[in-house]
Parts: sequence; structure tokens; C-alpha cells
Amino acid sequence: MKYVLVTGGVVSGLGKGVTASSIGVVLKACGLRITSIKIDPYLNVDAGTMSPFEHGEVFVLDDGGEVDLDLGNYERFLNIKLTRDNNITTGKIIQSVINKERRGDYLGKTVQTVPHVVNEIQDWIERGAMIPVDGKEGPADVCVIELGGTIGDIESMPFCEALSQFSYRVGPGNFFLVHVSLVPILNVVGEQKTKPTQHSVKILRGLGLTPNILACRCTMPLDKKAKEKLSQFCHVQAANIVTLHDVTNIWHIPSLLRDQKAHEAILRVLQLQGIAGEPLMEEWTSRARICDTLHIPVRIAMVGKYTGLSDSYLSVLKALLHASIPFRRKLAVEWVPASDLEDSTAEESPDVHLAAWNQLKAADGVLVPGGFGDRGVEGKILAAKYARENNVPFLGICLGMQIAVIEFARSVLNLHDANSTEFDPHTKDPCVIFMPEGSKTHMGGTMRLGSRRTYFKVSDCISAKLYGNTDYIDERHRHRYEVNPDMIDKFERAGLVFVGKDESGQRMEFHPEFKSRPGQPSALFLGLIAASCGELSALLQTSSHRGLKAASSYEILAENGHYPAESLNIQT
Repeated sequence: MKYVLVTGGVVSGLGKGVTASSIGVVLKACGLRITSIKIDPYLNVDAGTMSPFEHGEVFVLDDGGEVDLDLGNYERFLNIKLTRDNNITTGKIIQSVINKERRGDYLGKTVQTVPHVVNEIQDWIERGAMIPVDGKEGPADVCVIELGGTIGDIESMPFCEALSQFSYRVGPGNFFLVHVSLVPILNVVGEQKTKPTQHSVKILRGLGLTPNILACRCTMPLDKKAKEKLSQFCHVQAANIVTLHDVTNIWHIPSLLRDQKAHEAILRVLQLQGIAGEPLMEEWTSRARICDTLHIPVRIAMVGKYTGLSDSYLSVLKALLHASIPFRRKLAVEWVPASDLEDSTAEESPDVHLAAWNQLKAADGVLVPGGFGDRGVEGKILAAKYARENNVPFLGICLGMQIAVIEFARSVLNLHDANSTEFDPHTKDPCVIFMPEGSKTHMGGTMRLGSRRTYFKVSDCISAKLYGNTDYIDERHRHRYEVNPDMIDKFERAGLVFVGKDESGQRMEFHPEFKSRPGQPSALFLGLIAASCGELSALLQTSSHRGLKAASSYEILAENGHYPAESLNIQT
């Protein structure tokens, strides 16, 4: 096994995840099998209990792992299926070490950071790297490891020590380090400043790690003077200093690395030149170019709770983008804070309320994503009602689906008290309830998580057609609440048809966004964009979409726009 480590310096948020993913794309294009590991130095066992405001979205894997959003980048860029063991956190490591200590595995030794914690990290990396993630048997050729955080952070010190030891453990020719660092331009002097990167590399070397490539993040390509200075003071060959300057879309990053021959340096050090060829990236580069040429907009109103941080809905945004490209439409997301649509906002801030409704009404389609908590719920219900009554294409994911069910119960069944027990535990009409096997005392990993099978109960429906008329689909779940099974018959008699259900015939919720890929858009997102462009009928009449594997949730795609049985499809 060969290892490529990606670290970051100076500041966080430089794009280490995209860089790591892009390195994987180029190496995969050379004919190599790639896997990935993300190291997060926080003490949480996983990302599941963290607020999206704190750390962006929680990405869900097939095996139910709740992980950092960078693993979503890896899966989308490399078209692989990772496992929970491909995400290492300080919490996982410490938990494992303490469990071993309690069992007596250390034979009475004093348990210390060195050697016990750093050895656990190294062992975990080796185990995780060996897991097949591309559908083939046996381990991959190269494991790309991203160390989260910024070099010099206290919390990442054990990982730096472990990785320093690991480079010697695996031996020469098996370890390569890419250091991503900031090269800013000060407006006062207009000069690219290399000092922050020099200091970052100095810290890195002091921790026993030597960079093979410097990947410099900057607004413009590095000039010759800056590159020469970096080479001199960071002891990295000028040919191995690459520029990751600002680009129009992140799909250009693999091409930047290829054009600067970063793959050649990696293949040379890892002694893979004999089995790797030239990178074949025509499909990838073509997609990136097409994305830049799109100009006819398709406007999707994103009615959510975390609209101030786009990373909170990263997979949803990517799925919308993937689905827009086949229709040659430029995605324009209208961020609508759900609470701004509510009557209380109309009283407190009428201008804000009016602006939010104008955004919603100007959109071609409406999407209500998943989430937790009661803030903005009534606004989401109003958005669903607007979409239903005005024939606007609508996609509700998890909570968004539950919102549509509540709205239908209130408006069509006249159950004015209808609600989810999450928001009103004492509602007289609980149309969404807590799942009986869930835990109300422990939050981490206690939801319905991971890949589950959904069977189509209605074959002649929009959703089944979007999926290519298959009998069932496997999609990823992350929810604590479900539509009340005792009310399903009442809903369906009134025209709200649940076309996809699990093996029990009772559950519908799921997340289609997590399995969407650049070249394989999610079927339901494809349907939403098609309906928003007025092309849903054409899409359903052709067979071009039939090979698309998707990731699904609940969906209302209103070709004619109402909620009657023939035009409303709900699925999870």
C-alpha cells in the first residue's frame, strides 16, 4: 500500500479536502485504485452530534457512519463508497485505547500518548486503507490521507507524531506528503508573500514531516520570484511547488494538478511509474468546461434553517449541480431562511418577510432539506403549501418530506392541530412520530442510519420512472422520526400517495443527496431540475435517464403540480 498525506498550514479552510480528492482523481485517471482516509482531531467520536453551524453538514455513509463532509467530497470525486473506519477522530482513538486499557490489553503498562495512542492511530490507518471501497476485491493501490486542522494545532500533535513514525514504518517509496499552504497578496504592496508558508513548513519539519509537494493556495498563479523563494527556504524543488489558484469551479483543480505534473512527482517517489499511465481525464475536464459555459438559470429556492452557511447543505447543493448540468442550466440557489416566511416575521420585520416571499415566488422549484429542531418549521410548512397550491415543483428531504405531510394533513384533511411530536409532543394529530427503536437519551449514532432498501409500491409513478422502472432502490437514511404508520391509509385515501416504502411497508424517509455523483445525478434531483425547467415530461418519455443510479429521499415532483394521487409522489 502506498500513502499520500495531505496537510494544511497557516489557516483552516484552504481546501485540503478538495485537494486530497483531486489528487485521487488524477491518480485514478492514471489507472490506479484509490481509497481515502480523513483524520479529524476533534474529541467527538463522530460528526453526528455536531451542529451544521459548527462543522458543516454531517455526511452519511452506506454503513451508517456519520462523518465529516470531506468524505462526501472523496465519494463524489472518486465514485467510491467509504466506511466509518475511513474517518478517524481523536474520540475514536481515545475510546479504543481506553477500552483496551479496561480489558487489560496493555498488560499493566502505563498507558501513554506515546506509544499507545500513536500506535493506535497507525494501526487504524493501516486497517482503514485495506478496506475495498470501489466495488472490487482486495485493497487499493494508493490511500490518500487528509489530516484535518492546521499544522501547529495542539489537538493534532498526536496525529503528527503518529504520521511521522508511520512514514518510517511503511518505509521509503511508500509515503508522500503534500502540504497545502496559503500564499496571500497584501493589497498595500500587491506582492505574493511567502513568509506564512515558510513558517508553516518550518513547523511541519519540526514535527518530523517533510513535504514532497507544496500546494500553494492563492488568488493568482505563483510568480517566478515567489516560487524561487519558497523553493530556497522550504527545501522543496521548484518543480514540486504547484499553484492552486482560484478557479471558476472546483472541478478544475484536478486539471491544475495534472498540468503542473504533480502526479509525476507522486508516481516517481511512490515507485508507481511502471504500473501507472498518463492521466486520462477527458470526461472530467469536459464537465468542468461545460459548467463554466452554462448561462440559462434554473432557480431553486432552498428553504432551510442553516441558510447562513452553505456547507450545512453541501451534498444537497452538489446534487442540484449534478442534476442541472445534463439540462445545460446554470444552478441559481435562492437561500430562503424558513423563519422569514412566518407571520411573526411579518410583524417584526415586514421588509425581511416580503423579501423572503419574493425569493420563494421567483423560484422555478422549491427544496426543503433535512434538519432538526422547531425553528423555522412553520415557514417550511408555508413554503410547502405555496408549492402545492401553485403547481411549483417541490422536493422535500427527510424533514422536508415530513413538513409536506404535515401541511397536507392541515390543509387537505383539515387536521388543524397536525404536527410532528418533535415539535409538539402533545399534538392531537401526530402525523410524524418518534421511531420506537430510537433513543431519547443518547444522541450519537442512535438514529436510523445508513443504506436501506426501499420498494416501489406504485410502479406507474414519477419516482419509479426516474429510477428506470426498477422494483427497489438502496438509499441512505438519517432520521429519528417517521410518518405515523396509523395515518398512512387516511393520507392515501385523500390522495397523498407514498410510492416507496421499506420492507415493513411503513417507512418512507431517506436522503437522496448522499449518493449523487458528478456523472451520475440523483434520480430525484434530476426530476426536480427537469420539472423546474419544464422538461419533466420529456425526461420521463426518454430512456436516457434509466441508467442513472441515484440517492433518494422523499419527493414531490409536480408536473401538474397538485397533491392528487396521479401527480404527487412521495418517497424516501
